[in-house]
Amino acid sequence: MAADPILPAAPVEPGRAARALVDRHAGLAAEAQAVLDHLDGVVVAVATWVHDDERRRVREELAGIDTARLGEMTERNLRIAAVQAAGFLTAADLLDADSTALAALPGVGDTTARGVVAAIAQLAGAAAGLRPLRIGIDRAGLPTPQGADRLLALLHRVMRLRPIVEPHRTALTDYAATVTAALPAARRARHAVRLWVARPATRRTTTAALASLQAWDASRIVADLPATLDTLGSAVREPDPDVLDLAADFERRSAEYYTTLVAIVPQAHDALAARGLLPQDLVDRVGARPLDLAAMRVSLRGYQEFGARFALNQGRALLGDEMGLGKTVQALAVMADLAASGERRFLVVCPASLLANWAREVEHRTTLTAHRLHGEGRDAALAAWAAEGGVGLTSFEGLPAVPTDVSEVGLVVVDEAHYVKNPRTRRARAVGRWARLVWRVLFLTGTPMDNRLEDFLELVRVLQPELVEHLPSHLGLLGPDAFRRAVAPVYLRRNQEDVLVELPGVIAADSWVDLTRADDRAYREAVAAGNLMAMRQAAWASGGDGDLAACAKLARLVEIVGEARDEGRSVVVFSYFRAVLDTVAATLAARGARVHGPLSGDVPVAERQGLVDEFAADDGGAVLVAQISVGGTGLNLQAASVVVLCEPQLTPAAEEQAVARLHRMGQVRAVHAHRLLAEDGVDERVVDLLAGKQRVFDDYVRTSSVAAAAVAAVDVTEASLARDVVAWEQARLGYGPWWEGLEPQAAGG
Repeated sequence: MAADPILPAAPVEPGRAARALVDRHAGLAAEAQAVLDHLDGVVVAVATWVHDDERRRVREELAGIDTARLGEMTERNLRIAAVQAAGFLTAADLLDADSTALAALPGVGDTTARGVVAAIAQLAGAAAGLRPLRIGIDRAGLPTPQGADRLLALLHRVMRLRPIVEPHRTALTDYAATVTAALPAARRARHAVRLWVARPATRRTTTAALASLQAWDASRIVADLPATLDTLGSAVREPDPDVLDLAADFERRSAEYYTTLVAIVPQAHDALAARGLLPQDLVDRVGARPLDLAAMRVSLRGYQEFGARFALNQGRALLGDEMGLGKTVQALAVMADLAASGERRFLVVCPASLLANWAREVEHRTTLTAHRLHGEGRDAALAAWAAEGGVGLTSFEGLPAVPTDVSEVGLVVVDEAHYVKNPRTRRARAVGRWARLVWRVLFLTGTPMDNRLEDFLELVRVLQPELVEHLPSHLGLLGPDAFRRAVAPVYLRRNQEDVLVELPGVIAADSWVDLTRADDRAYREAVAAGNLMAMRQAAWASGGDGDLAACAKLARLVEIVGEARDEGRSVVVFSYFRAVLDTVAATLAARGARVHGPLSGDVPVAERQGLVDEFAADDGGAVLVAQISVGGTGLNLQAASVVVLCEPQLTPAAEEQAVARLHRMGQVRAVHAHRLLAEDGVDERVVDLLAGKQRVFDDYVRTSSVAAAAVAAVDVTEASLARDVVAWEQARLGYGPWWEGLEPQAAGG
C-alpha cells in the first residue's frame, strides 16, 4: 500500500466539500488507528498477563520462605524480628514492600529495610527461574494454569491478526498520523464564513491542511483503504474460539503459540544452557554471525538460531541436541542462510525411513525445493537437482549412487549421524568421501554415543580429524570441563530441560509383573535353548489368543491403555518384535480400541508418515503400535502423551529415542512412559546392565565430556550383553554350561 500520486485535483472549497473531505478522512483514520490499537492492545495484554502470572508464581514460591531466613542472605545484622513483629511473616508478604515504608516501622531502621528489600528482589528473581511459565492441558481438556485460557485467546488473536495487519502497518500508521495531524486545522474549513473572517495565517494553515488531506485522495492507499479496513475490521470483530477449541488448537500448534509468546515477552533462559556451555569467546563469535532466514517459512526459537549460527560459523560441526529440540529446522536454517548468499545445492543423507519426513520439512518450512535422490525416479531427480539446485535427499545406501561431480554443493547434512560411527562400514566410507569433498558438513544426532564412548570421537574425526589427533591422551583426567573446551569448535549440545522450559516433564514408571505359569514355561524353554530373542518375547508368548489371565504383561498393557482412553490421551506402544505388536494390536482392537498400525519394517517408507498422520488426526484415546526400530526414530508422535515399551531395549539410546518421539517440541501434556518388565528373568538382567550403560552416557556425552583414555574400560556391546544375559539366566535356572568367569554365588542370587 505504498503511495502512488496521480494528477493533482483542484483545491477543495470551504463549506460542504471541505466537510465531506474532512469527515471521510477522519472516519478512515479512526478506523485505521482502531485496527492498529486493537492488535497492539492485545500484545500489551499478553505481556501484562505474563507479568501478572510471574508475580503469582513468585508469590507462591516465596510464601513458603519464613522471613527469619532472610538474614542468611546478607552479612549485615538485620533486625528481622522487628520486621516479623510488623506482620511480615513470609517472604511473599514483603514482595511489594517499599524500603522507605519499612524503615519507618518501629525497630526496623533504614539499614534493615534496604537489606530486606534487596534480599526479596534476589529471591524473586531466583523464584521466577525456578518456576517458569508452562501451559498444559488437564484431564478435562482445559488449559492450565488457572487463567491460561485468557492467555491462549490473546495469543490466538495475535497469531490470527498479525499476518493480515502487519503488511499494512506502515501505510496505516503513516496515513492515520498524517490525517490526525491535519484534521484540527482542516476542520476550520467546514464553515466557509468563519474561514473568510479568519486571519490570513489561519487561512493559509487551513488551506495547507485541506491540501494534505486531498493529496491522500490522489493516492492508491486511500483508493484501496475502505476495502482493506473492512477486511481488517471484520477480522478484529471475529470472536475468539471457546476454551475447548482453544485448548485443542494449542495441542496441535503449541510450538507456534510459544514462539509468538516469546517474541512478545522474551524469556530470560539460561544463556549457558541455550548456548551449549561453550567458551565465552566462541559464544561471542557465533552470536555476532549474521543469519538470513528469508527462505524460512517458520520462526525459530532463540537457541535454534544460535545452533544455526554455530554451524555456519564453524563450517564443520556436530549438533548433538537432545531429541525433540528441532535439529532438522536448525539444519534448514543453515541452508536458508547459505541460499541467501548464493549457494544453490545442498545434500541431506539420512536413513531411508526419514526421506519422506525430510521432504515434508523442506516443503513446509522453507521456500527451497526438495529432490528425492532415492528409489524410483532417482535419475530424473538427480538431473533436476543438478540443473535447478535445491535440497537433494538420499539414504545412506543410496549415497554411493549420487555423483560426486555435481558442482557447488554448499552443505552436506548427515541426519542420525551415529549410523556412520563405524569407519569400516560402506555407508561411513561414503559419507567420509563427501565430507572430504564439501567444506561445510553438519552432523545431526541426539545420541552421539550408543554403546562405546569412542563412537563420539569417530564422528568428530570425520568432521575435524586434526582436532581428535591433537587431543591429549590423558585429557579425561582433567575432567569434563577441559574436554568440553577442547571439542567446543565442533560439538554443540543442549538438553530439553535447559532450553524448553515450557515442555512438560516425563513421568516414567516401570511396571513389574510376575510371569504366569504359561509365560514361565515359554521362558524356561528359551533359556534352555540359549535364545536371547525368544527369552525377551517369552512374557508375551501366552497372549496370542488375548487371554489376559495367561499373559501378565498383556493384562497390564490393557489397563494402561484403558486409563489413557479415560483421560483422552493417545498411546504409542513400542516393541522390538513384530509378533508382540500383532498380539497387542489384535487384543486392543478386540476390546474396542482404535488401533493404528503396526508401523513396522515391512511398511513401505513412503507410507509410514501417512500412517502417523492418520494416528495424529484421530481423537484422543487412539493407539499406535510400532516397532521401536521404525517408530522410535525420525517420526514426530507428539499427538500422543502415553508411551509403553513392551520390553527393555538393549541400549539406553533406543529407549530414550522412543520416549523422545512424544516428548518433544509441540507436546503440551506430561508424557507418561511405562516400561513393562517381568521379574526374575531377562528383563531384570537387561535393566541392570542398561543402568550401568546409562551412567556412562550421562557422565561423558550428556555433558560433552569424553575421556579417550577410558574408552576401553566402558565398552559394552550388544553382543557381549547378550552373552552375559543368557549365561546368567542359564546359570540361575540350571541350564547349559557355566559361563567362564561367572561366580556361582552371584548366579544363585
